[in-house]
Amino acid sequence: MDAGPAGTAGMEGPVRDDELAARLRVAVTRLNRRLRQESLSGVSPSQEAALGTINRLGSPTLGELAQAEQVQPPTMTRVVATMEAAGLVVREGDAGDRRVTRVRLTRQGRATLERIRSLKNAYLARQIGRLTAPERTRACALAALLEQLIEDR
Repeated sequence: MDAGPAGTAGMEGPVRDDELAARLRVAVTRLNRRLRQESLSGVSPSQEAALGTINRLGSPTLGELAQAEQVQPPTMTRVVATMEAAGLVVREGDAGDRRVTRVRLTRQGRATLERIRSLKNAYLARQIGRLTAPERTRACALAALLEQLIEDR
């Protein structure tokens, strides 16, 4: 499908912002669902997201983790408790302030996160491998545009 002028790929005439927003939302949601299915990780989407955030932040407090995941602290406490019971994370006291609890990935948690990412990347790589050279060029441009859309401005 060739992209026409100003957002008309596959459609007659210009696309309204709300129509494009709806198409993007549905496509991203379906892609995310498919990636979850491909990973078959045995962890919930909220646990997977928390594992990634802990990996990125290093050893966040429960409050920092809740804020980064945009959930209430009691919700994050439950998520962390479940991950801790599964051996994916450990809670540790803060060296500077014993009242503060930090969360870090265990070796098993890191391996789980890497397996999830690897399976998702493999799925996408297979799909990308089916694209023509012009489609791959458009996919690169789309990735850049999606990255731009999620930037906080």
